[in-house]
Amino acid sequence: MSIPAELKYTQDHEWVRVEGDVVTVGVTAFAQGELGDVVFVEIETEGETLDIGETFGTVEAVKTVSDLFMPVGGEVLEFNEALADDPELVNKDPYGEGWMVKIKVANVAELADLMDADAYKAMIEA
Repeated sequence: MSIPAELKYTQDHEWVRVEGDVVTVGVTAFAQGELGDVVFVEIETEGETLDIGETFGTVEAVKTVSDLFMPVGGEVLEFNEALADDPELVNKDPYGEGWMVKIKVANVAELADLMDADAYKAMIEA
């Protein structure tokens, strides 16, 4: 299973790509594998400022619906519009074309609480 070393991870199985004070967020390969075939991604929080841990959207798969949680507090700048027409991008390319949102980080110190690839791998193998 792919766990890119350059990303940060949450206990909720989201990945975070840090680019200055903007982060791109998606779900990990492990998460999409557990969800199964993604059929719908709903994110209606674009333009909103949310705290760490708040729900920013949901992912609907054939067998379940799962909430998506803010890995850091900040403003949801952008939703990946490609997911509206092609939600299975989450399954096909979770770390690339299947990204979900971009967030302007309110407090960059919160990034220090995210896991690196080794810590995330240890968590899912436990």
